[in-house]
Amino acid sequence: MFVDRAFITIKAGDGGNGITSFIHYKGKVSGGPDGGDGGKGGDVIFVADKHLTSLVDYYYKTKYVAENGDTGGTNNSFGRSGKSIVLRVPLGTVIKDRESGSIIADMFTDGQEIVVLQGGDGGKGNARFATSRRHAPHFSQTGEKTEAKQVVLELKTIADVGLVGFPNVGKSTILSKITKARPKIANYHFTTLSPNLGVANYYDNQFVVADIPGLIEGASDGAGLGIEFLRHIERTRMLVHVIDLSGVEGRDPYDDYLKINAELKSYSKELAKLKQIVVVNKLDIYGAEENFKAFKEKIGRKHKIIKVSAITGHGLDELMKAIYETLIKLPPVKPLEFEEFKYSKPDRLDYEIYKEGETFIIEGTLVEVLKRNVVLDDMNSLAYMHKVLRDRGIIKKLREMGATDKSTVIIGGEEFEFMD
Repeated sequence: MFVDRAFITIKAGDGGNGITSFIHYKGKVSGGPDGGDGGKGGDVIFVADKHLTSLVDYYYKTKYVAENGDTGGTNNSFGRSGKSIVLRVPLGTVIKDRESGSIIADMFTDGQEIVVLQGGDGGKGNARFATSRRHAPHFSQTGEKTEAKQVVLELKTIADVGLVGFPNVGKSTILSKITKARPKIANYHFTTLSPNLGVANYYDNQFVVADIPGLIEGASDGAGLGIEFLRHIERTRMLVHVIDLSGVEGRDPYDDYLKINAELKSYSKELAKLKQIVVVNKLDIYGAEENFKAFKEKIGRKHKIIKVSAITGHGLDELMKAIYETLIKLPPVKPLEFEEFKYSKPDRLDYEIYKEGETFIIEGTLVEVLKRNVVLDDMNSLAYMHKVLRDRGIIKKLREMGATDKSTVIIGGEEFEFMD
């Protein structure tokens, strides 16, 4: 099954907790703090892999979580870091933040690697909180918690040449003849349900050809299969527009030509500007030559026209030459240009205070740090929190907002009685 779009949830590993521990040896019950730090959580890493052609793996499994860091140990031992999770995707996969639609990465080259989510930092053990005035801290820090994120994986095929046209015009047959690709070929509509790639060899030169599933009128608005695959043409350097001259489908060749180009323009004006070679196929069928005269008269000299019979192979050498001579004049395929979006950890501590009656609620990144650092049943730890609140001007701000000794202050879901 071919899948070119997937919605998945990813989460980096949480940091491991630091521990509260004291050295114990014969003759001395407490010889000082020796609680070690927790390990760092695993990252979520994406890697581009040229051997993959579909996002089908992400269709069946949609949640990916990296390993959490381990808790710190005694004797100042660090906890083991969590294992990162590596997600492999086909070349051309664009990773987007689902909420904003912003592009995180364009996985364009084989082996390209990007850390999309960083694991949480491990918490500090109580040995880290020992000072000249605080010899035996009875508190430690919890590991940093990470948030799950939803991302969109969107595959945009990378190819030099895109074969476009209505269903059953012979694109798959042409691909099989000019490359080593072996697409499924049959005489019915929508045979090609996914883009097929092949490498064409022209003397000592190579170029990649993509057989894009047949478009129909209204494809850019969601009709048929077209809307699902028009995105794959965006990566191509040029188009080969295949037209069925036989008329056996009951369609007019020139009308087909106009409709396909209208769909390309409707989907993307840039797409419509791509260099295009028109290939008129099925010349081996009775009446095709007569249809060609009318078609050529209507199309004029807008595009180079090449007559072929994909079944017999007639005209394919000329087609290969025309494609090569066009490609050498065109710039190479490039990654998307975009403003990179990153999931980043807060680089500053901020807060907001909300008042509800006599209750004051403090929220923000500062609160998240306090939740990790403060142990509620330890006086030293609470004193540390009070100092932070005073140093940050929060105590003063609460007074200005009307807080009194009877007021309740909620920090990180915990209730405290206000004291200046």
